[in-house]
Amino acid sequence: MTSREYEKMKELLELNGVDGDWEPILLSALEALDQEYREWLLGGKGYIPARDRILAAFSTLKPQDLRYILFGQDPYPRVESAVGYAFIDGRVGKIFSPTGLSREVNRATSLRNFIKMALVADGRLDVADTSQAAIAALDKKDLITSMEELRRNFEDSGVLLLNTALVFESKECSRRHIRAWQGFVEALLREIEPLEPGLILFGSHAATLKRLEVVSHLECLELEHPYNHSFVGNSRAHTLFGPMNLLLRRGQ
Repeated sequence: MTSREYEKMKELLELNGVDGDWEPILLSALEALDQEYREWLLGGKGYIPARDRILAAFSTLKPQDLRYILFGQDPYPRVESAVGYAFIDGRVGKIFSPTGLSREVNRATSLRNFIKMALVADGRLDVADTSQAAIAALDKKDLITSMEELRRNFEDSGVLLLNTALVFESKECSRRHIRAWQGFVEALLREIEPLEPGLILFGSHAATLKRLEVVSHLECLELEHPYNHSFVGNSRAHTLFGPMNLLLRRGQ
């Protein structure tokens, strides 16, 4: 790697507001990317999220606070939705509405199922009835209302929201990008292995990470992608996320 590339990588970290404790870890991980792919990435064109959001997840959670890494697939395929955090949809404003879940949440299948799962895990909903009417009838005074609050609650629980590919170009290119980022992910996990984070693997693409040698030393919880309705009633998801109280407004 040339000194010019190194400076451009440091510039990328600064642009993303990456916490200083992550800097040496991420520089090592970025160096593990294929050189041609890294040059394309540093060019900052042809993908989402924007170049200044690729590493956003590393700007708001310190390594020493890390307990889990949640691996999704890749960023949302919409500019307004892809904000650099797995599973956090920037297009969604409010989570709830007077009729149940908000229209934006209902349109985002994975997010809709995740919110329903969290309500079931919290004992607020019965898995047999997660309808709009059932959600509308809930007392939600102590619940969060926005995606930003959900992101903060994830991070307060020590969850780093990452994808197996940190950029999206097109559906046709998704597998290529997931493969391209594998070196980054492997190097990242190797660097933080002493922290012993648990890995939460959403879906088949994230599950392939179990093949990495470094992952054999880490606890893994493999779940179907929340796009599948079965996720709502998954008892393993309830056991993991229930104690996190992700929908509860903090300070209550």
